[in-house]
Amino acid sequence: MTDLFTAPTTTTRTPHATWEPPVTIATRGTLLVLPGRGEHPLVYERFGRRLAADGYLVHVLGTHPENPADAVRDQAAAVAGPEPVAPLVLVGSDTGALQALHAAALSDPSLPVAGVVVAGAAPTTDPDRAVEVNDAASAWDDELAARTACPAHRKRLTDDASFSRGRLTDPVPHHLRADAHPEVPALILHGAADPVTAVEQARGLAGRLPRTTLGVVHDGVHDVLNDASHRTTAATVVLWLERLRADRRDLRPILTVAEADGNSAAGA
Repeated sequence: MTDLFTAPTTTTRTPHATWEPPVTIATRGTLLVLPGRGEHPLVYERFGRRLAADGYLVHVLGTHPENPADAVRDQAAAVAGPEPVAPLVLVGSDTGALQALHAAALSDPSLPVAGVVVAGAAPTTDPDRAVEVNDAASAWDDELAARTACPAHRKRLTDDASFSRGRLTDPVPHHLRADAHPEVPALILHGAADPVTAVEQARGLAGRLPRTTLGVVHDGVHDVLNDASHRTTAATVVLWLERLRADRRDLRPILTVAEADGNSAAGA
């Protein structure tokens, strides 16, 4: 296994990026990340490095919003290989979050999905809020503001010739708008100030899925994994993964944090 800081790998047949744990850490699970509109695998380099440092093998796929669930499943299975380290978890952002839900709902032994992370899902109804589009410069500023409040990530996207600007306003494919109800545990992360998808959609989804943990990021916008609170969201993902490893059925907290007055504040 290569060092954590080795450059990510790609393949010609299924473009993807991979970040591996350091050689001194046993792999604790496998993450398959599905990007959203306009994105490509290297947009998730920071997330991939951080999760790899905690022992998780991270593959970011080169999927597109138009890909149907079975095609996403096949790509994911090909990248994961025949014996991925369990638990295998699908992580999706924007349209990738919807693809993760649909792929996880498919029963297929070639892709033994143990859980799904839904991060800033794209809207499944026609949005009543839209990213304003004026001239090219202001349109990009508006898109950046909708995507992330993180200065470093804004600069990365601005300097990234491979990033497809303006795609955030593309219609969400109809096949992704239908409800998907995977039976596996789900972690839903959503920005409270998301101007693309209202947080009420995330709350509604959490109420429909059987085993769900909902995390609402205060002041967070759409690209919740790459927003200003990216460290907190990444840490939340790691805590949830550790619960999944310990108890895949009930996800009971491993540790309970209490405030000084003794009131329970959070479980991790």
